[in-house]
Amino acid sequence: MAVRMKGCSIVKPAEPTWKGYLSLSEWDQVGTITHVPTIYFYRLPENWMLPADKIASTLKESLSQALVAFYPLAGRLRWIGGGRLDLNCNAAGVRFIESESKSKLDDFGDFSPSPEYHHLIPIIDYGLLIHEVPLLMVQLCRFACGGISLSLAISHAVVDGQSALHFISEWARLARGEPLKTAPFLDRKVLRAGDPPASTGPSCFVHHSEFDQPPLLLGKLDTAEERKKKSVVAMLKVTRDQVEQLKKTANECQDSRIRAYTRYETLTAHVWRCACKARKHLYEQPTALGICVDARSRIEPPLPSGYFGNASFDVIATSTAGELVSKPLSYAASRITEAIEKVTNEYIWSAIEYLKSQRDLTKFQDLHALGSEEGPFYGNPNIGVVSWLRLPMYGLDFGWGKEIYVGPGTHDFDGDSLLISSPSGDGSLVVALCLQVAHMESFKKHFYDDIHII
Repeated sequence: MAVRMKGCSIVKPAEPTWKGYLSLSEWDQVGTITHVPTIYFYRLPENWMLPADKIASTLKESLSQALVAFYPLAGRLRWIGGGRLDLNCNAAGVRFIESESKSKLDDFGDFSPSPEYHHLIPIIDYGLLIHEVPLLMVQLCRFACGGISLSLAISHAVVDGQSALHFISEWARLARGEPLKTAPFLDRKVLRAGDPPASTGPSCFVHHSEFDQPPLLLGKLDTAEERKKKSVVAMLKVTRDQVEQLKKTANECQDSRIRAYTRYETLTAHVWRCACKARKHLYEQPTALGICVDARSRIEPPLPSGYFGNASFDVIATSTAGELVSKPLSYAASRITEAIEKVTNEYIWSAIEYLKSQRDLTKFQDLHALGSEEGPFYGNPNIGVVSWLRLPMYGLDFGWGKEIYVGPGTHDFDGDSLLISSPSGDGSLVVALCLQVAHMESFKKHFYDDIHII
């Protein structure tokens, strides 16, 4: 698909904003600290077709207004030593790219992520010094049919998914001529950002396995070979009946002392088991599952409404592949539940203290978008399943109506997967999964066949 770049501009806050250095929390600086892309597709009503610059001017003007309240996104990161970052709120601005294509929206079929998306998403030049890289980049593309795509690449070192969608939804409200609904809470001191480690106490000695390096394939000394293998993305649809069947199967063998397994726990357990089967792991192969838990309401006191930053806590569930495959689905679900239930107030604060006590955070940072061979690797024999089930993804209206599709922009690292609710609201789900090419077809077969026999 040919995409022609028409222009690029920098959008700055519409009014003067606070300037200075904002401390980031430890959670902002571990895990993925590169940009995460999302993309929206729209069919436009006739009154938005002309003049040609109407859409771009509306987006840029409202973005400039949004950056007044959300001014950290107009800043830049800087390294401050020990693998740590802070945020220079200097109003340097957001990069806004305008492009066009002779393709039509109908050419995208069901909009499953493909290499074509790379032309529609802002390219981040990680060869630049970090203080030169915008924290937010936006690309607008107009298609021959009159439809558009709007893609955003936003730094995960600044916000998590919930905060990113908070910003995007408020930007859309401003574009529609409405006021902000919820102002962002910008003070990361509530997570002790910038504070020194506290004195050691009992909670400081809790072992946080989520910060350990994930298991390697048996017989391997590193992940270099696995990182180089070609991967492919699949969008696997699961009907409401299939989701209920998985929940029923898992909960039939569930320990009565434990609450019923959720749809996330059961579907993720199913994905984990199928990955082990498709990869043909040995029985004794250790495998880890990365889980992302929103800590906003789990921490005491709960984070303020509109907290703008990273408040998602990563934990891992572990097992051997043989146990996952040979035991009922309830076993895999129980491993996931056990990992999630660990995320208590005490556990969260001890994790923060653990990270604060580290002289260097580099080993906890996922720089795979930079081509690094270091950092956590949740590809073979591991996997990560992130839930977007509760995120307000749909209904983003900038004044020309709601999107016809929204999803991850690119998704090309082995083991990365997302659970997404269907926009129809009928209870069906989508598993957006990336696996090595050699394993994908086998995974698909197990994924659907096993729903009926487990």
